[in-house]
Parts: sequence; C-alpha cells; structure tokens
Amino acid sequence: MPANQALDITYQTLYSELVQRSLDESFTSEFSSNGRFVAVEVKGKKYWYFDTPKPEGGGQDRRYVGPVNDPEITKRVEAFKDLKADLKGRRRLVSTLVREAYLPRPLPIAGQVVEGLAKAGFFRLRGVLVGTVAYQCYAAVLGRRLEAAAMQTGDAHFAQFHEISVAIKDSMPPILDVLRQVDPTFREVPSQADGRVSTRFVSRGNFNVEFLTPNQWSDDQAGKPVPMPALGGAAASPLRFLDYLIYHPIRAVLLHGAGVPVLVPSPERYAVHKLIVGSRRKEDRDATAKSAKDRLQARSIIEAMTANRQHADIASAFTEAWNRGDQWRAAIRTSIATYDDDFQSSLRTELAKGVAELGSDPAGYDLAERLTDGEASQPRPK
Repeated sequence: MPANQALDITYQTLYSELVQRSLDESFTSEFSSNGRFVAVEVKGKKYWYFDTPKPEGGGQDRRYVGPVNDPEITKRVEAFKDLKADLKGRRRLVSTLVREAYLPRPLPIAGQVVEGLAKAGFFRLRGVLVGTVAYQCYAAVLGRRLEAAAMQTGDAHFAQFHEISVAIKDSMPPILDVLRQVDPTFREVPSQADGRVSTRFVSRGNFNVEFLTPNQWSDDQAGKPVPMPALGGAAASPLRFLDYLIYHPIRAVLLHGAGVPVLVPSPERYAVHKLIVGSRRKEDRDATAKSAKDRLQARSIIEAMTANRQHADIASAFTEAWNRGDQWRAAIRTSIATYDDDFQSSLRTELAKGVAELGSDPAGYDLAERLTDGEASQPRPK
C-alpha cells in the first residue's frame, strides 16, 4: 500500500473504538474490585490514587493513577465498577486493522515488551514510548499510511521525566523481573559511567530495551545515568531535546495482541524532534543510517499531517522548537537542507501557512518566500 494513502473511515472508526476499549480494559486489569480510588492533593494539584487493603497487619497499599484534571482518567474512575474487559472483541479489532487495513504490527518481542511494561504500570506512571515502536502507532493515529521502510527496529525506548519519577511516590516492580517474564534471557547492561546501575537491557536475541530521561542539567550530566525511583531499579540515560519530545504525550494503541494502550509523543513533536536529532548524529557507528531513518520518519509524518490539513499543528511544534535557541535552529536548518527541493518547498509553504494562521510572521522563522534564480538575477529597484 502506498505511503500517505488515507485509511478508509471504517478503519479509522474501528481504531477509535479500540483506543476506548483498551483504556477501559487497562483500568479493569490494573485495579482490583476490593480497592477504591481517592483524590489526593499534592502541592496544590489533585491526583487520583488507588488504595487496596494490605494482606496482613491492616492499612492500605496506595498506587498512583493520574491527574484529576485528566478527563479520560477521571471518567473511568467514576465509572470503574461498570467497566468490563472485552479481550476477544479487542483482538478481533486488532486483527481487522492489521489484516484488512494493513496497519503496522510490531515485532512480537517488541509488542510483548511494551505490553509487559504497560501491565507493570509504566504508562500509568506517566512514562512515554518513544522511538520507532512509537512511530508504528502514528499511521492509525493520523488515519494515513506511513513509510514502511522506517518501521524496522530491534530496540524499544521508554522515557520519563525525572521530576515525575521522583514526585509520584510509586514504582513498577523490578524491571529485570518484568522483562524476564517476556524473555528469560534478558540481562542488564551496566552503565559505562557507573557500573552499579543500568539504563539498558538486552536479550540473547539482541533486542534492546533502553530507558531515557530529559537532560535538564548541565552538559556534564551527558552520558551519566540518572536514578529513576519509579522505574523499578532502572536508571535512565539523560538526553538533550527529549523534554520537548515527551511534553504533552497522546494516547494511542500499539497493535499487538488485544491492543496495548500506550502514551506516545504527539506526531507533530515527534516529526520536529526527528528533524533535530537527524542532523546531530555524529558519533554512532551507524550514524548515517540512523540519520536517514530519522529524517524519513519526520518526512512521512509531515506529509501525512499536511494531507490532513494539520499545518497549524506542525507549525506550532516547529515554532516552539525554533524559539528554543540557536542550536535548535541550526539543527532544523541543517536537516531541512538535506531533503529534495520539492519537499523543502512544500514544507516551507505548509509551515508558513501554519505560522500565519497562528498569528506570527513566517519571515521570523526562515519561511519568507524565496526568490527564483531568474528573479534573483534581475536588478532590484532603488
């Protein structure tokens, strides 16, 4: 199926139903009927927690659920007793979307890892799936096919803000135990900077799982693992630009099994972030291939969103990145310059329309209309 082809509205509707059912099911599976939800105020904001009686000695075990002001979570909290899992129905939906709509399904090991971490509470604890496995979700989210060549991966990347990991006062089970339930051959890869902790785990089949966090400290922190209290003993690698990527993630479903509800970056942030990192890979052994893949993913999402007339969404993400400083602007300029002339022209046109729609001047973002060679050779009026 060609990239950028719109999905039939029937399949878009089925996917929306799957998202709804999957989130419903995540509540029924994660929270037992003998517990109760409570709203707790922390630093002036209210959050839902789930209390269950301790098996011995009285008292309550408390688990973090999410912000009270998230309408999707609060709606399900209020209707908790009425929710029913529909596993077989969701499996049929996933099968239809994969076999009839030709939407991408992750490799079995990738789907199993994401599902294992989901059941262990990673997304409940406001973690975000990033990287190519997240990219596999966007065709359904956008209702358009994306470049299949950019779907292949042997890695799964998971990100969380450090301050969230500290603040929520809850944790997943030990990460290595969770991964070994998927594949007993998973092992820790000790950090080169601090061998006492691990940010990466690898199976005998060489499938990599890595945890990341935004580097919001000095450049000295680069490469040094950051302790993450919510991640079951795992640390995370600090990365620049990641705070931009995982801010305000969206809900999606990975088409594995009966559907795995996940949080992924918004597609416009994902695309702009790939423009940035695609121009900055300089030290990886396979930097050229990774850079090409980054830029292919960015282009595919941008073309899909352009076809959906979502130019203002792309422009909003673009201008936020552009306004963050010289390093960001240089990376974006460098990456855009690597594309063919037709895509560059289309991208600038759509971004200019979006920027203008947002009430800003496109000229302030290098988006002013450029002169053709013929026009440039004509003497300018004095």
